[in-house]
Order: sequence, then structure tokens, then C-alpha cells
Amino acid sequence: MSQDASTRPGQLILVPAIITLAVTLLRLVGELQGWSPRLFSRAAGGGGALVGISWLVVVFGVWFGWKLARAGAGPAGLGRALGLTVLALAILPVLGLAAGALKLDPHGMGTFAIYVVGSIVALLVGLRAWPALGRTLLAYAFAARVPVALVMLVAIFGNWGTHYDVPPYPDFPAMAPLLKWFYIGLLPQLTIWIWFTVVVGSFFGIVAAAIAGRGRAAA
Repeated sequence: MSQDASTRPGQLILVPAIITLAVTLLRLVGELQGWSPRLFSRAAGGGGALVGISWLVVVFGVWFGWKLARAGAGPAGLGRALGLTVLALAILPVLGLAAGALKLDPHGMGTFAIYVVGSIVALLVGLRAWPALGRTLLAYAFAARVPVALVMLVAIFGNWGTHYDVPPYPDFPAMAPLLKWFYIGLLPQLTIWIWFTVVVGSFFGIVAAAIAGRGRAAA
């Protein structure tokens, strides 16, 4: 009974979600205070700043995969899980190449819609790789990304000049704050970033499960 409770998504993600929220708030404070750009960049997309939550996907993907595997809730087959995960990872890059081949405007609504829909399809594929890990990462993804979307809403209305409200490219069209948030905040955070969290996290979780399985076999 205790083992089942320990592998429930809500139980597994509680501490990681709190850590991720703390990093999000730290990042916001760092940008508002003008701290080191290498750590708290205000550039569009975050500028590869070291303080950010995207890096945590790898850490917690490994953690979730390890915990589930050690609790006996590993994937039915590592090969199948890895294959589906790689497929889910490849879908968006392939769609990007297709959009380029069709000479679609990389900043246009058509290309954006392709990425949004593609991320949902890829997410569904990724969730089938290792359902227990997929459910855990999906819960973590929403716990991580909903606060970011809300921070972006306030930042856009306040015009704070952080990476949470800066336009994604220089010629981004002028639009009402709520529409801007929907376009650069809500949709990407709840589709593309959910895909990224689940699928990238699954990849590293599967690697962790393979290592955990070898450890148990050796023992």
C-alpha cells in the first residue's frame, strides 16, 4: 500500500513542483532586479540563462524514472519505451523542416499552429511510451508551467521588460495585452512546453530506469 502511494504522481511531484516554483520566482526577481544576465537573462526565450526551470526537466525526469523503476513500476519494455519517446521527440523538428520546405513564414500563425498541434500529437505519443512516468511528468509539467503562464500574464500587463513579457522576435505585431499573452504565453506554455517536459523528461527517465534495472539485476 505504501509502495503504491509512493508512486502516485501527486506524491512524486510535490517537492519537485515546490522547487520549480521557487526557481521561477527567483528568476523573476533576478530579472526585475537586473542581476547577472548570464543567470537571469531578460532576452526573448530566456537567453539560455542558467537560472531557469527547463534544466530541471532532466533532473526530475531522472528522479521520477529511477523512483518508479525501483518501486517496480517500470515500463513494459525499455526498447519500446525508448522508441516511442524518440519518435515523440522527433515529431516537432520534422514538422519544422516541413514548414521550412513549404516556405511558410517561421513567425506566421500557420507555422505556430503547426507547432501547437504537433506538440499535442507528439505528447500523446510520448505518454504511451511509459504510462506511469508519462502521467507523473504530465502532472509535473502542468505544476511547472501554469505558474509561468500566470507570471507571464501579470508581466505582460505590467510591461515589466522581462523575458516573461518581451516579444519572441523583433517584428512581433502590436496587439492587446490579453491577446499577446494568449499567443506567447498561454498556448506555448500549455502545449509546446508540456510536450518538452513530458518527452524530454521521459527520455532521461528511461535511461535512469535502465540503470536502476541493471543495479537490481546485479544485486
